[in-house]
Amino acid sequence: MNLIIASILIFILNIPFGYWRANHKKLTLQWFLAIHIPIPFVVLIRLVFNLGFKLYTYPFIILSFFLGQLIGTKIYYYKKNKAK
Repeated sequence: MNLIIASILIFILNIPFGYWRANHKKLTLQWFLAIHIPIPFVVLIRLVFNLGFKLYTYPFIILSFFLGQLIGTKIYYYKKNKAK
């Protein structure tokens, strides 16, 4: 149960960072920061929910991280295309 809640929190946390990442050119400082700033929060969530760094938790955490980033990017492009 803790793994599911932690994955949902990580997913929600990464949506604004995905939006921010889509708003900047690739390989700029802002693009790099949008990917790497959430990582300490992910580690903190893992520690708070007592998940540790067990091997079976990685697919859930990584998938929720990237899906949050992807949804944020999709929201950015949806709003950008709707504004035209």
